[in-house]
Amino acid sequence: MSDKHDLIILGSGSTAFAAALRAHSRGARVLMVEKSVLGGTCINWGCVPSKTLIHGALFYQEGRLGARLGLGECGDTVDLAPLMARKEEVVKHLRTTRYLDLLRDTPGLELAKGTGRFLGPDRLEVVDRVYRCDRFLVAVGGTPRIPKIPGLESTPFLTSRGALLLKHFPASLIIIGGGVIAVELGQMFQRLGTRVTILEYGPRILAPVEPEPALAIRNVLRDEGMEIVCRSPVCAVSGDGSAVSVEVEREDGRRTFTAEKLLLAVGTAPATRGIGLELAGVETDGRGFVTVDERMRTTTPGIWAAGDCTGGMMIATVGAREGIIAVDDMFATGCGCTMDHLSVPMAIFTDPEVGAVGYTEQGARDAGLDPIVSILPVSAIPKAHVTGHTAGVIKLVAERATGRLLGAHLACHRGAELINEAALAIRLKATFDDLANALHVYPSIGEGLRLCAQGFTRDVSKLSCCAE
Repeated sequence: MSDKHDLIILGSGSTAFAAALRAHSRGARVLMVEKSVLGGTCINWGCVPSKTLIHGALFYQEGRLGARLGLGECGDTVDLAPLMARKEEVVKHLRTTRYLDLLRDTPGLELAKGTGRFLGPDRLEVVDRVYRCDRFLVAVGGTPRIPKIPGLESTPFLTSRGALLLKHFPASLIIIGGGVIAVELGQMFQRLGTRVTILEYGPRILAPVEPEPALAIRNVLRDEGMEIVCRSPVCAVSGDGSAVSVEVEREDGRRTFTAEKLLLAVGTAPATRGIGLELAGVETDGRGFVTVDERMRTTTPGIWAAGDCTGGMMIATVGAREGIIAVDDMFATGCGCTMDHLSVPMAIFTDPEVGAVGYTEQGARDAGLDPIVSILPVSAIPKAHVTGHTAGVIKLVAERATGRLLGAHLACHRGAELINEAALAIRLKATFDDLANALHVYPSIGEGLRLCAQGFTRDVSKLSCCAE
């Protein structure tokens, strides 16, 4: 039995590493336990590889736009091998420089390979060794959720992980689900030559997103040739290695969709099964997510949890910050460290990109606030006409009495960059007047935030090009 560590972390992804480095800066000796590849989901199977392929598809789409502008024809054949090689190159580079090198060069930071399983609240078994520690952080992340669908056990299907490893893209693809992964990967496949059908259970895709940007994305995807079918609960699936069929229940009766491949994109399940949480007295909810308080403490003293396994905002930056909050609570008792989710920006890497931060319009009402909104079509931004990217919308939510910005929600070209300015404004409790009077570069897409802020009090269609 070993008890030489001040903190043991289950996992080695972005949440785990952020926590480990924070603990190391406080003089702690840290052991990370990892059963798979160092770096976790984001670097290996999630954000980095998917966005690399999505960006490749963006280049291809930009070529089509260039052809319409008279810059020559874009080729109609995609050579997948170099694109996938590029993805692996990016993953390897970031895994090496941001994880392997840090592990090697940080004294007091160690890694144990294998599945960690609690034997009690202060003991963890890894392969044939038992470690004792006063502090544990559960940062095991999540895995693609596999729903219970009749016929699925005998039908070949892809998850987001498998979809990023394909050697050949299918001629057609059915995606069950209409969330972030579905629309990001769906658009990437569609642009690279696959005929994509999205089947969504609910009334619209991107249900958690404000209606205006979600509608803008739906329209773009349909204009690019994607079939989106909402209000379509799946009844059964069937198929083999050459084709799959999905039967759904529509208002007008049952309908069957067929394609070469099937992709399940219905959310994330916590990777908490089999790690002995029950033996440590750690409570989970009905879906297996670890129950935590605002300081990332679990129901067992001495055990904290952070990241996707807690079921909150499943964003790498949020998980990393939660890991830091947990460590500060461990080693700086009474610090009062908590997570402010309302100032956290998020993005969906469709094209146009979706960005969101703060309250939605309805969320502000539910919180007892009195919101007002300003909505600006991206086509009102001069730079959008320069680039040819006029699709999308920007929506700002503010408090009626004070003008304080409460939320920003957008779908626009480079929206993932634009939302960071809005997040800073919300964190600093800026008003829409502050944003409306802040000079922006002309022409720039960022000017859209200023125009939208001006829209609370002015008709922006009657402004000059420099928004004065």
